[in-house]
Formats: sequence, structure tokens, C-alpha cells
Amino acid sequence: MKPGAFSTKAWQDNLTLYETIRTMPFNEELAAGTLSKARFTQYIVQDAHYLIGFGRALAIAAAKAPHPDQIVQFSKGAEVAIVVERSLHGSFFDDFGITQDMFETTPVSPGCSHYVSYLLATAWSEPYEVVLAALLPCFWIYAEIGRDIHARASENNPYQAWIDTYAGEEFHDAVRAMIATTDAAAAAASANNLARMHFSYRRATQLEYMFWDSAYRLEDWPV
Repeated sequence: MKPGAFSTKAWQDNLTLYETIRTMPFNEELAAGTLSKARFTQYIVQDAHYLIGFGRALAIAAAKAPHPDQIVQFSKGAEVAIVVERSLHGSFFDDFGITQDMFETTPVSPGCSHYVSYLLATAWSEPYEVVLAALLPCFWIYAEIGRDIHARASENNPYQAWIDTYAGEEFHDAVRAMIATTDAAAAAASANNLARMHFSYRRATQLEYMFWDSAYRLEDWPV
């Protein structure tokens, strides 16, 4: 497989899904600055829950990595997910009046639970390259959505700090590294594992949509 072949095909095969995410009501209203406080609060609390699970999945990827450089890459990624992102979310918690007790007593939503469960099940049970394909959409889609929203965000947008984070060059550096590592793993993958990589990439992309949509709908457990 040529360098970059996996990521190029994965992006093209799921371009319609990406467009659905880019233009969904949550992101349209976030860009316009009209997203309700209740919906953003739901999102940011669930995202804080999600990042704990995402950090665990990255740590498992580090344990499965065949080379020391990738062990370091994913160990640092897990640290960023837990420590740095928690700091960012902490500022949002302060801005939107979310206390630590409110966060800890808010149940993980069905959409968040589904996504985290999928990532952890994949991380534990699938080969290294399939794990990377499942983790990649969270990096890549956030980066592209961040840049897209940044380009069309309203002035004095109340969510500008979120927009700036995911449109920023530091985050995009991490995304480029993740794409390169996933492509390198794909280049050595068997035909069967390559097919599983494409499946896991698509499923995680679908779950990205479901996560944002669940926040917009203020999703809760029905029983």
C-alpha cells in the first residue's frame, strides 16, 4: 500500500458522513453562536466523560504499539486527553456554571456510552492497526470541524475558546502525526485487517455524529 493510501481512501469513502456532521444543527448553531447554553453544557459534560474513556483507549494503543516512538506518541496522547483537555473543560465548567459535583453526578449519556464502549472494546480486542483506525476520526474530524467553524464563526461567539482550540495549529500537528502513524500501520496490514480498519474508521465516524446529535437532543436514558 502506498504511503497515505489508507487515510485518503477512508476520508473519501466517508466524505458524505463528514458533510452530515459539518452541517448538522449542533455545528451550524455553534458557528453562528446561537447554540443554547443547555445544549453546549450537555455536550461539554459528556465530552469530559468521553475523554476519560478516550484516554484509556489511547493507553491501550500505546501498550500494543510495536515501536518505542509510538508508545511515546500514544502515552502522551492519553496524557493530553486526561490532563490538558481537563484543564480546557475546567475553564468551560467555570464559564457555564458547572461544578465538579454536577459533572460527577451527571450520568454518561447513551450516545457517549456507546462511543466509549466501542473504542474500549476495539482497543482491547482488535489488532493495533484496527485500534488506530477507530481512534483516528476523533482527531481528524474535530480538526476539520474546528477549522471549518473558525472560518465562518460569528463575531463575539460565546464558544470562541472551543473553536480556537480545535482550529489551532498545535492540535492539527497532533492530527497529522496520528494520520501518519495510522497510514504506516495500514501499509503493513493484511488484507483482512485493512478491511477491519476501514470498518472501524466508519463506525467511529458514525459515533462522532451520534455524540454531537445526542448533545443537541439533550439525550438522556429513557428508563
